[in-house]
Amino acid sequence: MCLGIPGKVVEITEGMAKVDVGGTRKEASLMLLEEASVGDYVIVHAGFAIEKVDEKEAEKTLEIVDELIAAMEKSHGAGDTK
Repeated sequence: MCLGIPGKVVEITEGMAKVDVGGTRKEASLMLLEEASVGDYVIVHAGFAIEKVDEKEAEKTLEIVDELIAAMEKSHGAGDTK
């Protein structure tokens, strides 16, 4: 399963964007989304920015992802040394 994650464009250089995704910086090609600007929120999938999204929707999605990760860690006993 593949998942597109929202992030905030913090820098653009020669068709590539640095995108902040939950505090982690990732590079994403803007080849498929030419109208992105610094400050925009975009969906990043497989190294490409594929769609611009509303800031509130992006933040809501990131909160849900964080909740899912926390639930998975809890159910799988994250931190166990088994």
